[in-house]
Amino acid sequence: MCNLEFEDQTDFINLFKKNAITDALLQKGFALINPNDFSKIVNISLFELNKLKSYWHNLPLDPYLKDGGDYRFRRHASYTIQNKEITASPYRAHWQSLEHNQLNGGIQRWYDLPELSLTKSTSWQRILVEITQLINLLNSAPAKWFVEAHQFRIDTRSGIGRPTPEGIHRDGADYVVIILVDRVGIKGGESHIFNADGSICLAKTLSNSWTLLIIDDTRMLHETTPITSSSLIGYRDSLVITYRRSGFQNPNY
Repeated sequence: MCNLEFEDQTDFINLFKKNAITDALLQKGFALINPNDFSKIVNISLFELNKLKSYWHNLPLDPYLKDGGDYRFRRHASYTIQNKEITASPYRAHWQSLEHNQLNGGIQRWYDLPELSLTKSTSWQRILVEITQLINLLNSAPAKWFVEAHQFRIDTRSGIGRPTPEGIHRDGADYVVIILVDRVGIKGGESHIFNADGSICLAKTLSNSWTLLIIDDTRMLHETTPITSSSLIGYRDSLVITYRRSGFQNPNY
């Protein structure tokens, strides 16, 4: 269990400390990793990572927001990953129970796949594989992970954008990975992590592209606060990857 009172709000882990990531996840329930260390983990230069940002400029509008908002754009893909082998799953809907998403859960949500040139790229596949290897360092890693990758853009065209309109929540996964891809012309968007009893563990704005946050979704809850912009339309781009041991979430789960 973590305690915000004792947390340094610049609480990035020291990658050079042995077992730093696994220790953080086991002890605190999350690990926050700065962009330079993320670049080392995935073995991709920040220059090459920044080339991926263009794939967030053509995301379709999310048609499923029950609050009527027009601020969220997304694509979605599913994979199984075993060791370092990635297998793309047949096209499938994203589904969460109402227990995990009281606003938008309980229905099958069909999103466009990421652009093929992105998913075929070495950088995309390396990100998925190397983050999987990190998670596999934890105890009881399964032979196969069921993985969903979500490209998100939240913008301020209507004055306010809500990265997590469902509020404080769990995703219904074992681990949730949040990667900040870009942040342009906005205020807000602070990431919060909570213990199961609702006490807050982390309150931090991910300000720099390629900051990585890994959360133990079985123990912790999370949210990201709304964003606003004082002039032109601003936006926040992220890549969210969820890992489950026991298969994809589906209506029969």
